[in-house]
Formats: sequence, C-alpha cells, structure tokens
Amino acid sequence: MVSVFRRLRFAGIAGTCLGTALLSTASAQDMASPLSPPSAFPTSASQSASTDRYAPQMSAPMSVVPVQFTEPFAQPMPPAVQEIDAVDVSATALAAAPGDASGAAADLQLSQAELLQRLQQTEARLKQLESHAAPLKDPKTATMLGVMRERWDKAQDPSITTVDQQTHSSSAKKASEKKWFDRLSIRGYAQFRYNEILEREPGSAPAQYVGDRSIGEDQNFLIRRARVIISGDVSDHLYVYLQPDFASTPNASVDQIQFTQIRDWYGDVYLDNCKVHRIRVGQSKVPYGWENMQSSSNRLALDRADALNSAVRNERDLGLFYYYTPEFAQDFFKEVLDMGLKGSGNYGMFGMGIYNGQGGSLAEQNDDVHFVTRLTVPYRFSSGQMMEVGVQGYIGDYAVIGQSISPLGVGAAVTPAGTIGGAATNRYIRDERIAGTFVWYPQPLGFQAEWNVGRGPSLNNAQTAVIDRALYGGYVQSMYKIDTQNCGVIFPFIRWSYYQGGYKPERNAPYSQIDEVEMGTEWQFTPQCELTTSYLLTDRTNTTANSTANTLSYGQFEGSVLRFQFQINY
Repeated sequence: MVSVFRRLRFAGIAGTCLGTALLSTASAQDMASPLSPPSAFPTSASQSASTDRYAPQMSAPMSVVPVQFTEPFAQPMPPAVQEIDAVDVSATALAAAPGDASGAAADLQLSQAELLQRLQQTEARLKQLESHAAPLKDPKTATMLGVMRERWDKAQDPSITTVDQQTHSSSAKKASEKKWFDRLSIRGYAQFRYNEILEREPGSAPAQYVGDRSIGEDQNFLIRRARVIISGDVSDHLYVYLQPDFASTPNASVDQIQFTQIRDWYGDVYLDNCKVHRIRVGQSKVPYGWENMQSSSNRLALDRADALNSAVRNERDLGLFYYYTPEFAQDFFKEVLDMGLKGSGNYGMFGMGIYNGQGGSLAEQNDDVHFVTRLTVPYRFSSGQMMEVGVQGYIGDYAVIGQSISPLGVGAAVTPAGTIGGAATNRYIRDERIAGTFVWYPQPLGFQAEWNVGRGPSLNNAQTAVIDRALYGGYVQSMYKIDTQNCGVIFPFIRWSYYQGGYKPERNAPYSQIDEVEMGTEWQFTPQCELTTSYLLTDRTNTTANSTANTLSYGQFEGSVLRFQFQINY
C-alpha cells in the first residue's frame, strides 16, 4: 500500500510540473517574447511580416485533457481509503480565445491557484491514508497471535521477575510515569506430574508421600501446581505480591480436587528509596530454610526435604516481617537467578518477624504467635564462584489437629490426647527449631545442604497422646549445570534426605522416620518449558491416619518410584 501512496504522490507532483510548464508557456506567448515560438504553437506565413510576428495565433482554443491517476489497491481498503480512487487535475480554464490575451492571463492565474489547492488537498489525504495503513506495516503485532507469541518468547521462570522487582535498580523508574495498575506484571507457572511405583518391599505400608498425592494406589496424572502471580511496585514505597494456586485440595475433600487457594497475598512497605529496609504485611513465606524459600518453579528436586519443610505448613503463614537487604546483597540475589543458578530469591540478608504459626491458609488455633529470625551471608570469590551460608531459627507454641486411630493397631479407634478433638486438649505444645544452610552455587558444580534440630509436637510411642519431642534431620544435594549449544540447559542432581521427629502439620503429628535418595535430571529445553525425570528410593513413614479399629496407622513405606514432571512458565 505504501508503494501505491508513493506512486500517487509522484503522479501529483508530475501533474503540478506539467501544469506549471503550460502556464509558463502561455504567459510567455502573451508577453510577445523575442524568442522563437514553441513548436507547440506554430504561426501562419501571413503573419510573419506583422509587428506581432511572435504573438501566438491558435486555430482553436487550447484545452488540457484531465489527467487521472488510478490504480487498484493490493488489499481491501478502509472506508477512508475508498473515498478516493483517483486524482483529477483539470485545467480547462487555461483555454483562451485568440486575441483575448488579458482574459487568458486572468484565467491562468485563477487556474494555477486552484491547481495548487487541489494538490495540497491530495497531499493531506495521502497522509491520512498512510496513517490508516500504519497498523498493517507489521502484521505480527497487529494480530492476537503475534502478541501472544511475543509474550511467550519473553516468558521465564517467575522467580526471576520477582527478584528483579525487589532490586534497588528498578526504583529508578519513577512511579509517576505510569498508573499503578500499569506497573503490575502477570506471570505464572504450572506443573504436571506422573509417578509410577516400581517396587514395594514385602510388609511395606501403602505408598504415600506428603508433598505429592499422585504417589499412591489408584493414582495417575496430577496437576501439582497451577499458579498465577500478580506483582509490582504500585508506588515508590509499596510493592504488592498476589499468588493464588488453582490446584489445591483441602484435607476434608474426598473426591474433589483443584480448588483455588491463596498462597501469597502481601505488601512490602519500603522505608527508603533503595529497597534496603522493608516491612512485609500479609501472608508470605516464613524465612526459615533456604529450600523452603526457593520457588518450586526453580527447585531441582520435585519436593522439598521433609526435615525443614515440616517446620511450616505450605512454607507460608500470615504475619509481620522486617527484611534488611543492602544493595550488594540485592544484586547478588538477582544475579544468581539471572544466571540460572537456582537461587532462593530476595528474603533479605537479615530478617525477623512474627506469624500465626499454624501454616499458610490454615485457621489459627491458639492465642500465641511464632517468632522467627534469619541471617544469611552471600559471598563471591575472586574466581567468580558464588556461595551463601546462613542460620535461622524460630520459637512458638503449636496446636495439633487430632483424628481417631487405633493405637499401635490394637483396639478401637480413639483421638490421641493433647490434640484438638482429643482428651486433655493442649493448644500450646512447645515448637522450636534452629537450622544451618550452606549453598555452593553450580558454576558448574554445586552443593547444597541444610540441617535442623529442635523440639516439637509429636505422637508418643504408644500412639495415645501428643507431646513435645526432640527432632533432627536435613538433606545434602549435589548438582551440575550443563549449558548446551542447541539443547538448552541440563541439570543432573542427586539428593539424600533424612528426618526423625514429629510431622506436626499432619493429623496427630505422627513421629516420622524418613531416609531416602533421589537422583534425576532437569532439562530446560526452552525458558518456557522444563522436563524433570527422577528415581526415588525411599523408606518413609506413611502419615495417613487410619480410623479403622485394629488397623495400624503410620507404618513405613519402603520402595522405589519413577517420577516425571513437565513445567511450563508463562
């Protein structure tokens, strides 16, 4: 279409030049120029001796034939384009009768002005038509498919965008430049799983895994997570983060799954312009355990280690927190994620806070609050190798939800004492832990280890009451980052996990023993798609409470599982 406009414009200019030439010639003849008459206006032999020898003498009035420029468009035109399909240039007023030179000159002046006016109108209309055609210059962005493709190409791990928004450099963009809703970003991820139990030892309890319902009898595919995240700086001093999960299943549900549940809903109030000091209010992750704070979209192992994950249900709770993150630490946390080194995000170099204690999206059961604090030290060696060490701890009182069981599989089912629903309910069972963290980022070889000790609610050996008991455990993991030229990024890993102690988020807080090894590979063949395959060899307590009389609860599941997960980032 642009080429059509250019040809129309060229034709208009050519018409102007032609009209101007004709006007100039006529004016010159009217003024009896001493030059020889143009061949276009020949004189008769009888006039050669006359004093008006060179005055133009025409046998008939001269008329300029109207010039039309028409060309069909290569594609359907908008209504505004259809209004003009040709350009008419008429100069009939140029005609003048012989001997009437004064009248011809006046007509010529009027015709020239009219011609210039028409040309200006044509130029204006051409510019208008070009503006109508501008959106068609790039068909990719003019269609919904093109917009979706552009968004898909920019998709990445959601945790990268989160840490970028929490880094001081983003504060350089003045909040006044956009409306608050224009500064919010929308992203997310989803995880689809399939597990196959390869082996179960004789006498083993039924297969069960706290973090994955698809490990068990009569199970196949599962949507493990379906998250949508809305976040951004709505002003210079307020950052908001909202994350619902569309694949949650409440404990009381028997055959219905995939309910929507709030995972995160909080605001960060920055006390300065560099995002060094901030106060967080709302439901968010509790700063206990480096792996607990690491996003599931960015973790290698399919599930978090039980030893630290049992400390906080859903890794989150409702509370008030303070984080101190100097600028060099902000840059460190952002860089490890930008480099694809499996960081945990920005939860401050130092943090502390108070929270309910029952866990995210669970009703509070007592008047006590938990207190938590954490210190982590990021360090970069002269070689460029990055490392992080940290320590964290919390203290509070916890209330355990009870359910009837047959103690040690003998007799009628009763609810253990000390639980909500049982005899002598105790809503204030001591709950305290301390943990250490060491992370050697994969450049390309990496190590990751955490260990915690403490005391917490746990079912006694007789399975008749819940008391506070000692606990300990952790994990050690090794991984290797392989950057391929054409096949994306590959992360082989192996992890050993161990835990012994009460599993307080489960009914009756069963005393659990877990000893397992998981090895696998994560393949990021594009920034939007990841495939993880792993082999799990486990010996773990089945934490399902069985209310049938004379039936043992909390037996050990011993066996192996082949696991698959496909993740999409959007």
